[in-house]
Amino acid sequence: MLTSILLTAGFALMGAGIGAGIVAIGAGLGIGRIGGQAMEGIARQPEAAGKIQTAMLIIAALIEVVSLFAVVVCLLIALGDYSL
Repeated sequence: MLTSILLTAGFALMGAGIGAGIVAIGAGLGIGRIGGQAMEGIARQPEAAGKIQTAMLIIAALIEVVSLFAVVVCLLIALGDYSL
């Protein structure tokens, strides 16, 4: 029984750590792509820089919110009660 609890807690911690890492990588890639595409759009149409920048900031904020939510879920999994 104790072995089962320890394995469950160990797998949960490992899964939460891997999940948080994947979330960080995904958020970094998403924001990097948004920034690159926004700079390319501004270079092509400098007169639309304000609209592009506003849209870029809104989308970046949404990505950050989703990644923060995912990290909180990973923390809840990691700090869960595994007693049977």
